[in-house]
Amino acid sequence: MRVVSLVPSVTESIVALGVAPVACTRFCEQPGLPTVGGTKNPDIQAITDLRPDLVIVNDEENRREDADALSEAGIRLLELSPRHVADVGGVVRGLGHALDVAVPGRFAADAWEEWLADQRPAWPPRPAFVPVWRRPWMTLAADTYGASLLALCGFTPVGGAAGGRYPETTLADVADEDPLIAVLPTEPYEFTERHVTEVAEELGVSAVLVDGQDLFWWGVRTPDALERLRATLADADI
Repeated sequence: MRVVSLVPSVTESIVALGVAPVACTRFCEQPGLPTVGGTKNPDIQAITDLRPDLVIVNDEENRREDADALSEAGIRLLELSPRHVADVGGVVRGLGHALDVAVPGRFAADAWEEWLADQRPAWPPRPAFVPVWRRPWMTLAADTYGASLLALCGFTPVGGAAGGRYPETTLADVADEDPLIAVLPTEPYEFTERHVTEVAEELGVSAVLVDGQDLFWWGVRTPDALERLRATLADADI
């Protein structure tokens, strides 16, 4: 099967399942694989010229007009857009089915439900500021994969009063919601320790830098990503 992945986390999962895509985006971080532009500006003609059997897209990573252009060119699309960690088992199984390959046993339906039940935190979620962008500040809302992963770490995002899945906010508004901690991911905005210090001083709370791929890339990495995030947050001074 000739597969093109326009979703970085899916590209990672495809490779982990033993399939080499014929192309991916330049953000997929897979050395040696041909690239066909970015997630928001893929080269439609280059993808069409590859004559793929399947192109994988996502409603957050990719634009609807690009998906429509590929569909109009007669290319079969598979959209994978989980909103919750609970969805990941089914998404990985669906990906394996589409690729006609076996998936690790931990993603089987019963095994995934059992694993998920074991991950529930023993305490109510604690408020956390989780920015995804700066200038303007943007944060997570509840209906996102990242928020659901943080919930399994015992945290819930604040700053979403403006509405939407990634609402704009201000540090003043965030401070009014009394977050216990600020969790700054290294992507999509490349937050650094400098920003950690800035936010901690502005909000008067502890702040920690986390791997943005672990927070936002779903798929085969999800169980191990959760463990790494938990370890990082456990070391935070709260």
